Amino acid sequence: MHAYLVQWLTAITAVFFIVDPFAATPAFLGMTAGYEHARRKQMARRASLTCLVILSVFATVGKYLFRVFGISLPAFKFAGGLLLLLVALDMLQARRSRTRETPEEQSDACEIEDVGIIPMGIPMLAGPGSISTVMVLVGQAPTWQGAIPVVAGILFTSAVCYIVLASADRVEAVLGELGIRVVTRLMGLMLTAIAFQFFVSALVDLHVIAPVALP
Repeated sequence: MHAYLVQWLTAITAVFFIVDPFAATPAFLGMTAGYEHARRKQMARRASLTCLVILSVFATVGKYLFRVFGISLPAFKFAGGLLLLLVALDMLQARRSRTRETPEEQSDACEIEDVGIIPMGIPMLAGPGSISTVMVLVGQAPTWQGAIPVVAGILFTSAVCYIVLASADRVEAVLGELGIRVVTRLMGLMLTAIAFQFFVSALVDLHVIAPVALP
Protein backbone atom coordinates (compact mmCIF):
# COMPACT_ATOMS: atom_id res chain seq x y z
CA MET A 1 0.00 0.00 0.00
CA HIS A 2 2.88 2.37 0.80
CA ALA A 3 4.50 1.75 -2.60
CA TYR A 4 1.13 2.25 -4.31
CA LEU A 5 0.62 5.62 -2.62
CA VAL A 6 4.18 6.66 -3.50
CA GLN A 7 3.49 5.75 -7.14
CA TRP A 8 0.41 7.98 -7.21
CA LEU A 9 2.14 10.83 -5.39
CA THR A 10 5.21 10.65 -7.65
CA ALA A 11 3.15 10.64 -10.85
CA ILE A 12 0.90 13.54 -9.86
CA THR A 13 3.66 15.73 -8.43
CA ALA A 14 6.07 15.04 -11.30
CA VAL A 15 3.54 16.10 -13.94
CA PHE A 16 2.37 19.10 -11.94
CA PHE A 17 5.84 20.42 -11.13
CA ILE A 18 7.18 20.07 -14.67
CA VAL A 19 4.15 21.83 -16.21
CA ASP A 20 4.26 24.53 -13.49
CA PRO A 21 1.22 26.71 -14.33
CA PHE A 22 2.24 29.36 -11.78
CA ALA A 23 5.46 30.13 -13.63
CA ALA A 24 3.47 30.55 -16.86
CA THR A 25 1.21 33.18 -15.28
CA PRO A 26 3.35 36.27 -16.03
CA ALA A 27 3.84 35.23 -19.66
CA PHE A 28 0.10 34.53 -20.01
CA LEU A 29 -0.75 37.97 -18.61
CA GLY A 30 1.68 39.60 -21.01
CA MET A 31 0.33 37.77 -24.06
CA THR A 32 -3.31 38.46 -23.13
CA ALA A 33 -2.80 42.08 -22.09
CA GLY A 34 -5.87 44.11 -23.04
CA TYR A 35 -8.11 41.04 -23.33
CA GLU A 36 -11.52 41.07 -21.65
CA HIS A 37 -11.99 38.62 -18.77
CA ALA A 38 -14.18 36.30 -20.88
CA ARG A 39 -11.60 36.24 -23.68
CA ARG A 40 -8.81 35.50 -21.21
CA LYS A 41 -10.82 32.61 -19.74
CA GLN A 42 -11.30 31.26 -23.26
CA MET A 43 -7.55 31.32 -23.87
CA ALA A 44 -6.97 29.61 -20.51
CA ARG A 45 -9.48 26.89 -21.45
CA ARG A 46 -7.79 26.27 -24.80
CA ALA A 47 -4.35 26.18 -23.21
CA SER A 48 -5.38 23.65 -20.55
CA LEU A 49 -7.21 21.45 -23.09
CA THR A 50 -4.19 21.51 -25.38
CA CYS A 51 -2.00 20.47 -22.46
CA LEU A 52 -4.43 17.67 -21.60
CA VAL A 53 -4.63 16.32 -25.16
CA ILE A 54 -0.90 16.49 -25.95
CA LEU A 55 0.23 14.86 -22.71
CA SER A 56 -2.50 12.20 -22.89
CA VAL A 57 -1.54 11.28 -26.45
CA PHE A 58 2.14 10.90 -25.62
CA ALA A 59 1.33 9.01 -22.43
CA THR A 60 -0.78 6.62 -24.50
CA VAL A 61 1.54 6.01 -27.46
CA GLY A 62 4.86 6.59 -25.70
CA LYS A 63 5.60 2.90 -25.14
CA TYR A 64 4.94 2.15 -28.81
CA LEU A 65 7.24 4.99 -29.89
CA PHE A 66 9.99 3.32 -27.88
CA ARG A 67 9.52 0.13 -29.90
CA VAL A 68 9.30 1.87 -33.28
CA PHE A 69 12.54 3.82 -32.79
CA GLY A 70 14.34 1.10 -30.85
CA ILE A 71 14.78 3.23 -27.73
CA SER A 72 15.25 1.45 -24.41
CA LEU A 73 13.49 2.72 -21.32
CA PRO A 74 16.75 3.35 -19.38
CA ALA A 75 18.05 5.50 -22.26
CA PHE A 76 14.87 7.56 -22.28
CA LYS A 77 15.00 7.87 -18.49
CA PHE A 78 18.49 9.38 -18.78
CA ALA A 79 17.31 11.75 -21.53
CA GLY A 80 14.14 12.69 -19.65
CA GLY A 81 16.05 13.14 -16.41
CA LEU A 82 18.57 15.42 -18.09
CA LEU A 83 15.82 17.52 -19.65
CA LEU A 84 14.00 17.74 -16.32
CA LEU A 85 17.23 18.79 -14.63
CA LEU A 86 17.80 21.60 -17.13
CA VAL A 87 14.26 22.89 -16.57
CA ALA A 88 14.62 22.52 -12.78
CA LEU A 89 17.88 24.48 -12.69
CA ASP A 90 16.18 27.39 -14.46
CA MET A 91 13.23 27.13 -12.06
CA LEU A 92 15.60 27.31 -9.09
CA GLN A 93 16.66 30.67 -10.50
CA ALA A 94 12.97 31.64 -10.90
CA ARG A 95 13.10 31.93 -14.66
CA ARG A 96 11.35 30.13 -17.50
CA SER A 97 13.51 27.55 -19.22
CA ARG A 98 14.39 28.01 -22.89
CA THR A 99 13.51 24.33 -23.36
CA ARG A 100 9.88 25.44 -22.97
CA GLU A 101 9.88 28.56 -25.13
CA THR A 102 12.34 31.21 -26.19
CA PRO A 103 11.92 34.98 -25.69
CA GLU A 104 11.44 35.26 -29.44
CA GLU A 105 8.48 32.86 -29.29
CA GLN A 106 6.93 34.87 -26.45
CA SER A 107 7.37 38.07 -28.45
CA ASP A 108 5.79 36.54 -31.55
CA ALA A 109 2.92 35.20 -29.45
CA CYS A 110 1.92 38.72 -28.44
CA GLU A 111 1.10 39.39 -32.09
CA ILE A 112 -1.07 36.28 -32.45
CA GLU A 113 -4.78 36.66 -31.81
CA ASP A 114 -5.23 33.13 -30.42
CA VAL A 115 -2.43 32.29 -27.99
CA GLY A 116 -4.31 29.53 -26.15
CA ILE A 117 -3.06 26.65 -28.28
CA ILE A 118 0.33 27.99 -29.41
CA PRO A 119 2.45 28.89 -27.53
CA MET A 120 0.53 28.61 -24.23
CA GLY A 121 -0.75 25.04 -24.64
CA ILE A 122 2.35 23.85 -26.42
CA PRO A 123 5.24 24.32 -25.70
CA MET A 124 4.75 26.48 -22.56
CA LEU A 125 2.61 23.94 -20.69
CA ALA A 126 3.02 20.70 -22.65
CA GLY A 127 6.70 21.14 -23.48
CA PRO A 128 9.50 18.63 -24.07
CA GLY A 129 10.07 18.17 -20.34
CA SER A 130 6.45 17.32 -19.52
CA ILE A 131 6.11 15.09 -22.59
CA SER A 132 9.22 13.09 -21.69
CA THR A 133 8.05 12.88 -18.07
CA VAL A 134 4.69 11.25 -18.86
CA MET A 135 6.34 8.92 -21.38
CA VAL A 136 8.88 7.71 -18.82
CA LEU A 137 6.28 7.33 -16.06
CA VAL A 138 3.98 5.27 -18.29
CA GLY A 139 6.86 3.37 -19.85
CA GLN A 140 8.15 2.11 -16.50
CA ALA A 141 4.69 0.91 -15.40
CA PRO A 142 4.59 -2.93 -15.53
CA THR A 143 0.88 -3.06 -16.43
CA TRP A 144 -1.69 -0.72 -17.94
CA GLN A 145 -3.08 -0.09 -14.44
CA GLY A 146 0.21 1.62 -13.65
CA ALA A 147 -0.65 4.31 -16.19
CA ILE A 148 -3.76 5.37 -14.23
CA PRO A 149 -1.83 7.60 -11.76
CA VAL A 150 -0.12 9.33 -14.70
CA VAL A 151 -3.44 10.01 -16.42
CA ALA A 152 -4.82 11.27 -13.11
CA GLY A 153 -1.80 13.56 -12.80
CA ILE A 154 -2.42 14.93 -16.31
CA LEU A 155 -6.11 15.55 -15.57
CA PHE A 156 -5.33 17.20 -12.23
CA THR A 157 -2.58 19.38 -13.69
CA SER A 158 -4.71 20.47 -16.66
CA ALA A 159 -7.54 21.43 -14.33
CA VAL A 160 -5.19 23.47 -12.14
CA CYS A 161 -3.75 25.10 -15.28
CA TYR A 162 -7.21 26.34 -16.23
CA ILE A 163 -7.99 27.60 -12.73
CA VAL A 164 -4.66 29.42 -12.41
CA LEU A 165 -4.63 30.95 -15.90
CA ALA A 166 -8.32 31.89 -15.87
CA SER A 167 -7.69 33.85 -12.69
CA ALA A 168 -4.13 34.84 -13.58
CA ASP A 169 -4.62 38.48 -12.67
CA ARG A 170 -5.88 37.50 -9.20
CA VAL A 171 -3.10 34.93 -8.69
CA GLU A 172 -0.47 37.51 -9.54
CA ALA A 173 -2.12 40.06 -7.23
CA VAL A 174 -2.21 37.59 -4.33
CA LEU A 175 1.24 36.03 -4.75
CA GLY A 176 2.97 39.01 -6.28
CA GLU A 177 6.15 38.70 -8.30
CA LEU A 178 8.08 37.62 -5.21
CA GLY A 179 5.52 34.94 -4.34
CA ILE A 180 5.60 33.49 -7.85
CA ARG A 181 9.39 33.34 -7.67
CA VAL A 182 9.26 31.51 -4.33
CA VAL A 183 6.72 28.96 -5.63
CA THR A 184 8.76 28.45 -8.79
CA ARG A 185 11.94 27.81 -6.78
CA LEU A 186 10.17 25.31 -4.50
CA MET A 187 8.80 23.44 -7.51
CA GLY A 188 12.28 23.53 -9.08
CA LEU A 189 13.76 21.92 -5.97
CA MET A 190 11.23 19.08 -6.08
CA LEU A 191 11.73 18.67 -9.82
CA THR A 192 15.51 18.39 -9.33
CA ALA A 193 14.95 15.48 -6.94
CA ILE A 194 12.58 13.80 -9.42
CA ALA A 195 15.15 14.24 -12.23
CA PHE A 196 17.85 12.51 -10.18
CA GLN A 197 15.37 9.78 -9.30
CA PHE A 198 15.03 9.15 -13.04
CA PHE A 199 18.83 8.71 -13.22
CA VAL A 200 18.81 6.32 -10.25
CA SER A 201 15.93 4.33 -11.75
CA ALA A 202 17.81 4.00 -15.07
CA LEU A 203 20.93 2.75 -13.29
CA VAL A 204 18.81 0.21 -11.40
CA ASP A 205 17.29 -1.00 -14.67
CA LEU A 206 20.81 -1.46 -16.09
CA HIS A 207 21.82 -3.37 -12.91
CA VAL A 208 24.58 -0.83 -12.22
CA ILE A 209 23.31 -0.23 -8.68
CA ALA A 210 20.97 -2.09 -6.38
CA PRO A 211 17.38 -0.89 -5.92
CA VAL A 212 17.12 1.88 -3.35
CA ALA A 213 14.66 1.22 -0.54
CA LEU A 214 12.03 3.88 0.11
CA PRO A 215 12.24 5.61 3.52
